[in-house]
Amino acid sequence: MLEIIIVVLIVLSGSAICAAAETSLLSVSRIKVRQLAQSKKPAALALLAIRQKINRPIATIVILNNLFNIVGSIVIGSLTASILGDAWLGLFSGVFTFLIIIFGEIVPKTLGERYAENIALIVALPVQFLTIIFTPLVWIIEKATAPFTKGKKMPTTNEAEIRLLTSIGFQEGVIENDEAEMIQRVFQLNDLTAADLMTPRITITYLHGNLTMAEAKEDIIASQHSRILVIEDSIDRAIGLVLKHELLTAMINGKNNEKVSSLVRPARFVPETVKADKLLKTFQETREHLAVVLDEYGGVSGVVTLEDVLEVLTGEIVDETDRIIDLQEIARQKRKRLLESRGIEFNSSKSKKDY
Repeated sequence: MLEIIIVVLIVLSGSAICAAAETSLLSVSRIKVRQLAQSKKPAALALLAIRQKINRPIATIVILNNLFNIVGSIVIGSLTASILGDAWLGLFSGVFTFLIIIFGEIVPKTLGERYAENIALIVALPVQFLTIIFTPLVWIIEKATAPFTKGKKMPTTNEAEIRLLTSIGFQEGVIENDEAEMIQRVFQLNDLTAADLMTPRITITYLHGNLTMAEAKEDIIASQHSRILVIEDSIDRAIGLVLKHELLTAMINGKNNEKVSSLVRPARFVPETVKADKLLKTFQETREHLAVVLDEYGGVSGVVTLEDVLEVLTGEIVDETDRIIDLQEIARQKRKRLLESRGIEFNSSKSKKDY
């Protein structure tokens, strides 16, 4: 009888270890595994190697689990028949099956999921070693199952998951409110276009290039913007932009008879469809703060600034020079509805210092 009890305990223990190991290895997220691997500890590195190619380790565990269950059942059945007789074989088989289900599957898998990280680190090195030993058998199984397991590898994470984790992190107090809001806003950069962020052409401040400094004096002084668009005969024929401080400097130095076009700098033109993240990269690389937005026919649709793009991330930026202009507010209603529908907070006081 003692022999039967010992074999039963060995089989239950082996089955339980395999079940807990399998569940824990599959329960730890790949992101968490990569984070653990940064410690350079052997167990963490082994766990990372397992998760990067999970098929072989899982196949090894499944083989071991089946060996314990099948071979163990045969041995226990044989011992039961020889020691207790055939009359007890059916009853003992039923009891053993019940024990396997409870203590060989349900309990260890529950614990494996609950304490996934700790158990995974404990079993990582042994599983990696056993995978090497079982390589020939695992290779055969891989070839046999290859037609059913082929497919596109799923990414470690995606935008929706990161957004959800951000919300959960904020709710649980792991990250601050402003951090969570910033993360959510980052994902809007590749959703919004220049057309969504620009100031429409009807509200653009511009100067005619053929005017002299004296003729444009009032418009220059009245402008609230540091960068002013310069056009020829119509707004659709933009020739560049000028810096307000350079115009004022020229007037102070007595160059009132010079034309505005003498101080023109080249302007960057972008299509309406360019994404905000591309705009931000362009502004960084060219060290420019303003771009002219063109429609599909090549006409000027509006202007977009570095500040417009940054406000997607930070919310409204307002300084002491800003004024609320009713016409600009009306022109931005479309943009306001778009941003709010996408979950971006919109402030009605709009800062436009760059043009």
